[in-house]
Amino acid sequence: MIGIGIDVVDIERFRMSLQRTPSMRTRLFTPIELAYVEPQVDPVPSLAARFAAREAVMKALGLGLGAFGFHEVWVERAESGRPSLGFAGRAAELSAKAGVTTWHLSLTHSDLVAAAYVVCE
Repeated sequence: MIGIGIDVVDIERFRMSLQRTPSMRTRLFTPIELAYVEPQVDPVPSLAARFAAREAVMKALGLGLGAFGFHEVWVERAESGRPSLGFAGRAAELSAKAGVTTWHLSLTHSDLVAAAYVVCE
């Protein structure tokens, strides 16, 4: 194992940030992620979990916020519903430099918080 990372996001605080700055959606999330959450009655918990995933990846690599752009890591969903991570650019370079060959991702949310847990091997 190379690293683990976990992040928790307060859903209502995240909701207020998105309402205050609507452009955050496109700055933080890929078109694939936005299309996935679009049909949901309340997409904010799913978006918060995806934001947490990016933070958890940075922590798993031992890096801080800003180590790579938000569009350089994203959450994908298999037909089964299983989440996985996609990488590009600097995030992919940092992952390769750390020797990561496999990423594991778990997402969850309640009414109050969203969380992501990441393991890299």
